[in-house]
Amino acid sequence: MSNPSDIASRAPRASVRLTGVRWGLLFITALGLLSGCASDYVARTASARAAYQSSDYPRALQELDGEQKNAPQRDQLLLLLDKGMVLHAAGQWEVSTKVLAEADRLVGELDITSVSEEAGVLLSNERRRAYRGEDFEKLMISVLQALNYAQLGRDEDALVEVRRVNERIEKMITDEKKPYEQLAIARYLGGVLYEDQREWDSAFIDYMKAYELEPRLDGLVEPLLRLAKKTGRDDAYAMLSQKFPDVAHNALAPGDGQLVVVVEAGLSPEKMSTSRDYNDSGELISVPVYRDRGGTPPVRVAVEGQSERAVTVTSLARVAQVHLNDRIGRMLAKQLAGAVAKAGVAAGVGALAKSKELGVLTFLLLNAGNQPDLRSWLSLPAEFQVARFRLPPGKHTVQVDAPGRPTTHFVEVKPGRVSVLVVRSY
Repeated sequence: MSNPSDIASRAPRASVRLTGVRWGLLFITALGLLSGCASDYVARTASARAAYQSSDYPRALQELDGEQKNAPQRDQLLLLLDKGMVLHAAGQWEVSTKVLAEADRLVGELDITSVSEEAGVLLSNERRRAYRGEDFEKLMISVLQALNYAQLGRDEDALVEVRRVNERIEKMITDEKKPYEQLAIARYLGGVLYEDQREWDSAFIDYMKAYELEPRLDGLVEPLLRLAKKTGRDDAYAMLSQKFPDVAHNALAPGDGQLVVVVEAGLSPEKMSTSRDYNDSGELISVPVYRDRGGTPPVRVAVEGQSERAVTVTSLARVAQVHLNDRIGRMLAKQLAGAVAKAGVAAGVGALAKSKELGVLTFLLLNAGNQPDLRSWLSLPAEFQVARFRLPPGKHTVQVDAPGRPTTHFVEVKPGRVSVLVVRSY
């Protein structure tokens, strides 16, 4: 028969073993819950993106509507952005403006940082935070709105959005000291809209800014040459004529109209996880980086016997990388602070339980979900390409020839006006 004192001495050890088992089970359970986070917004909306990329817009919208009913609040901005983009690609311009306006309103609310949310992120991971959008994604809301309004024939509303893009990014550059640059597509679109309104000086200024941002505009500099001459900018005209001697830019004939085709081409880059060493400390920390989703093939646009290769005015793949790189240092510092906070919590748990093992287990548990946020606005295009034509007034058939995915569109060109056609190409 066992001595009672032996039983008593074994009891604490049994209790410790039992506690260890319980914590072990808790650890395994928590790991399961944390791994469940991997089924985040990007994974849950894969089917909707597949439908979108195959131009099955009704099914894509149906799936996004279904997702919106059950999605956590932290993913609401992404849902609005994706839905606005799908509606835009489907040519539902008016509805798209309403959804994107709601997304823009939500961005304003989310920019007010929640202290409690920040504290929670330190002890969990970035995926638990409400998605606020990358800086360039916030700018893209206004770019798409401008294109929506241009398609609706609402030039003034479109110009308001173009000015918003320019003012927002100027603030980021000047006030926030971010290493960004203006968006050439916003400037070029501003030139188109001002030219349509016959505001020649403003049109020249925006076309010139677009050229400074993207000097490889090829034939798209035609209105820049024409308007430099028209507005009496002799020095600018001489410089541009020397650089582009083969670009014809004679004055428009009475009654001539113009067509500007904006091709939203390819698939925006997606985020993937990689490890970085923080300040050569030897501390490897996971951060997101952008990865291209295949090249963007050249697109040709043909109308009335004319055929032009669409020219890339803005590469979102490049813009996205610049904007994300600007955040890497802050992300590394924040994750290191999170690791310190988690170590403090784990040490406290270990001290309270008088168990070093439990402290270590707590630290491992807290760090098990330490994964970077890989969410992004994946329905955006990789590039904005542009082709432009002079055309007689009337209705015209436009053929957009993207490899394997040719599409046909119908437009009406009015005398003395600049019409805009927006096309999504994958």
